[in-house]
Amino acid sequence: MALTIEQISALPKIELHVHLDGSVLPQTLIELAQQQGGELPVADPDELSAYMSAPESCQSLNEYLRTFDFVLPYLQSYEALERVAYELVQQCADDQVQYVEVRFAPQLHRQQGLTVAETYEAVISGLRRAEQQFGVMARCIGICLRGHQDEQNMEVVEAAAPFLQRGLVAVDLAGAEALYPPELYAAMFKRAQQLGIPVTIHAGEAGGAENIAIAVSQLGAQRIGHGVRLQENPQILQEIADKHIPLEFCPISNLQTKAVAEWSLYPIVSYMEQGIHITVNTDNLTVSQTSLTKELMTLQERCGLSDQAIVQLQRNAASAIFLEQPAKAQFMSDYEAKLLQWVQHNML
Repeated sequence: MALTIEQISALPKIELHVHLDGSVLPQTLIELAQQQGGELPVADPDELSAYMSAPESCQSLNEYLRTFDFVLPYLQSYEALERVAYELVQQCADDQVQYVEVRFAPQLHRQQGLTVAETYEAVISGLRRAEQQFGVMARCIGICLRGHQDEQNMEVVEAAAPFLQRGLVAVDLAGAEALYPPELYAAMFKRAQQLGIPVTIHAGEAGGAENIAIAVSQLGAQRIGHGVRLQENPQILQEIADKHIPLEFCPISNLQTKAVAEWSLYPIVSYMEQGIHITVNTDNLTVSQTSLTKELMTLQERCGLSDQAIVQLQRNAASAIFLEQPAKAQFMSDYEAKLLQWVQHNML
């Protein structure tokens, strides 16, 4: 029996891969623009969402990423970052998300003079306020960017260290993967490892399986963002399975960026059958016009994902969170109890 949208909506979920600047509410952008004296092309939230989301005809990751340029000018103050971080967790709470790791690139939010540390403080403050309000455990991940200068990226890593396990749980590398292979960024992620900061890397999205192997071997990636192109190299696929490296799948985004050409080719079922540690995430709530419920419903309809697989994906995500011990073990125990309760109500 397929699960209904009400059942999937009620499922306690975990979000490991969601970008702050891709998940801003249209109404919030309107209010931020008014406060900051900015000029938006339209004043209606529904009309504005068309400017903030990927076009239906989206052909590539680079085209997908252009939607961010529209929002970023309004996310340059402490107050704006704090607010959108809070509201992202609120959106997660509405979708029964129990734990979220919110990622953002500090260097993109410094046009009005914020330091990297201040951007971390602002986002963590919003996440904490929302955690207290909504009961969703919320942490952040700092992103280094492909195409940025080494010293800019190194600053993101160095500034993350004081916040480690004080609201921040990892660092990441994102951006135009096809133009900038991961080996260019080995130095800053070696530094992250020296500082004891966990690492996740966007790889195998706009580039091939080799990028995934390099991200793990040279950049110390403990998780991989996307990784859908892993199947292009069976040997690397087996290595990732053997090492239990979780992949952060973002299905609707992966179709929009053409990381996968069509749903019939989406490899989630085959990867799970081959023992790959898959998690399902949203990537960008606004840019992809999505939620975890929508992602899971879509996978059920388009890829024949079973009820059992949907539950397994949540367990996979719980074991992949970057929370420190003993907090991680405590969260996993509490979460498993909630998940079992849902299973008893919906599957037994």
